Amino acid sequence: MTSTLEKFIHSLDPRALPRVLQIQSGIYFQGSIYEMFGNECCLSTGEVIKVIGFKINKLIASICENNEVSQFSAKVELPLNFPGLYKVVADKTPYVSIEEITRKVSIGPTRIGHPCFYSSEDIKLANLTIKNGEKITFNSVEEVNGTMTVNCGVVRNNQSHSFTLPLSQEGKFYECEDDQIYTLKEIAEWKISKCRNRIVKLSSTLHTWDSSNPLPENFDGCLVLTPVYEVQAVMKFRKDIVRILSDLDVEVKDITDCYDINSFLQPLSLEDVFERTSKEFPMVAEIMERPPGSQKPYNFLYTGKEIVIYKKFQAARVLASEIRSDFPKRHFLIPMSYKGKFKRRPREFPTAYDLEIARSEKEQLHVVATKAFDSPHKELFSVSVGDQFLVQQSQTSEVLYEGRKKLVDVLACEQILSDTYKKVLIPMYMEGGFVEVIHDKKQYQLSEICKEFCLPFNVKVSVRDLSIEEDVLAAVPGLRFEEEITDFYLLISSANSPVESWEIPVYRLNMTVHLLSKDVHTVVPPVTKTTVEEISEEQYYMVRRYENQTLHPPPRPPKKPTTLPPKPTFAVPKQAVSDILQAPQNFCVDTTKKLCSNQADDVLELQVSCQNDLVLHKKNDMTGKAALVETNVIKGLTNKELGKCETEEEEEEEHNYHYVDGNIIENVRKVFQDTTVRNKHALSEGRR
Repeated sequence: MTSTLEKFIHSLDPRALPRVLQIQSGIYFQGSIYEMFGNECCLSTGEVIKVIGFKINKLIASICENNEVSQFSAKVELPLNFPGLYKVVADKTPYVSIEEITRKVSIGPTRIGHPCFYSSEDIKLANLTIKNGEKITFNSVEEVNGTMTVNCGVVRNNQSHSFTLPLSQEGKFYECEDDQIYTLKEIAEWKISKCRNRIVKLSSTLHTWDSSNPLPENFDGCLVLTPVYEVQAVMKFRKDIVRILSDLDVEVKDITDCYDINSFLQPLSLEDVFERTSKEFPMVAEIMERPPGSQKPYNFLYTGKEIVIYKKFQAARVLASEIRSDFPKRHFLIPMSYKGKFKRRPREFPTAYDLEIARSEKEQLHVVATKAFDSPHKELFSVSVGDQFLVQQSQTSEVLYEGRKKLVDVLACEQILSDTYKKVLIPMYMEGGFVEVIHDKKQYQLSEICKEFCLPFNVKVSVRDLSIEEDVLAAVPGLRFEEEITDFYLLISSANSPVESWEIPVYRLNMTVHLLSKDVHTVVPPVTKTTVEEISEEQYYMVRRYENQTLHPPPRPPKKPTTLPPKPTFAVPKQAVSDILQAPQNFCVDTTKKLCSNQADDVLELQVSCQNDLVLHKKNDMTGKAALVETNVIKGLTNKELGKCETEEEEEEEHNYHYVDGNIIENVRKVFQDTTVRNKHALSEGRR
């Protein structure tokens, strides 16, 4: 039966691949160009191709109202990387069987590939009854005792119940509402069913509108998305893979049943290779499409190269990100075989609640405050810049709130004074700032950190891995170990000169091979080279979002009281401003000299910044809060002077590590206390 290529691909079940097609009505693009934008545009009548795969290449979008498309709606073409985040509108058309769902809906191993449906009628199973309207999550498809089934789950009273449904199960199954937001690429890969369009609602845009945007300005409505597929195919006398857009104006006929499919090359993705049984390894393969990238081992994986694939396996990796305040950050996957050593770096905590999450039984958390906080309750402690604390535990405390006693969540700490310790209570909702004080100068292996400490964890490479020609981690000033993940890999080496072997990721490397009927001379793989994989921003979020499904976000911190007593505002006379100005000037000079030498220019710049802020304040109305000086000075000191000091020390000695000196912290605290006394004195003089 002859049909258009577009109609054939839209109705094709991916599980029925590969398919052999004969071109019934060809197309020839006028001119000498055989390909346009990497896609085939010339197919001769009678030519035979083998379709090995297809995926959505772009989307045709129509603006709709009330979830319906008007015949007058203009259609625009959207690439998969079109910016914006979208919510999926549930499809109101039911599926009539579980088999139809598995044939038309993408079901994968990660959370985004777990679609949810509900039945219009009760489903009675052997030991469980699924009620009508109950949310059913489809996790995977597998064969059980010769019967194809779907592994499903329902959640009742916060407990998950697993069961299986046969593909033969019939009924009316409706798509559940989805409260998640997705990119267009994610929707194209997982949320558009075969033979159906998808309605989405724009949730938020990722850039400002301009004339090149195909959507109307300030558009926030719904779109109907129609996919255009890219068909991957093999031609009779070519070794590469050709790509054909499904909207190409050709007619095709499926001749799979009467054609020798083995006469074509059989391209395999790395996922296809990984799905082979362990008994089939090792195997020899030739690369048909090389992976992008120039870092090892990808630079030697060129088209036509023969490789040996020894085995498939799972391996642990530590996901790490570069510590820096601006973007973009670099992200890495570090294998446990990494032989470099790390030293700890101080962590920063924006709230008191983060201190509670970070504390551990192994060692006491020692922090210094970088931001002041005035407690609205006299029973709780007010924090000043430079205060040091040993974090103890969380608890509840009784406070007087609007004339009545109330229980609030607090963090019990010990304030470190000059010669003693003072027990204090800090409210959990405190929006302050703390920096960890590191006393541990030991160098750790990666495996030791994962075993002894809880992630996330801040480190810096102190001894690079000498087995790696260019250790990219050694050049990074600081790393944050985010989490430990398990990923899928293939162990490969060159077939001609197997001197070393490499671990290549299955799901992040786009490479196509075809198997060769050659014997493997060496069954035992050569020495495996350690590879630190640098991943893109998109891959980083995919790893964090989908691969580690056991990681749950921490509970939200307690809310800050809605009504707080107003902070006092003082009228500062002319002479008082002059006195206040003198204090931060002295503070800038004295403390920065102690913190770091040869910083005269930066100190001068900081002084000018302080003066400009206060002079501007003076010109306005000569009024302000005592916290103005503290905010400007500590912002300049912590962000500029401490940062420059650490950078210079690291340049002087490659593996030197910067620790916060307790004496410096005490000096900072004393100077601010002196400043506060001077401010009060100036204010009292002004009132007289």
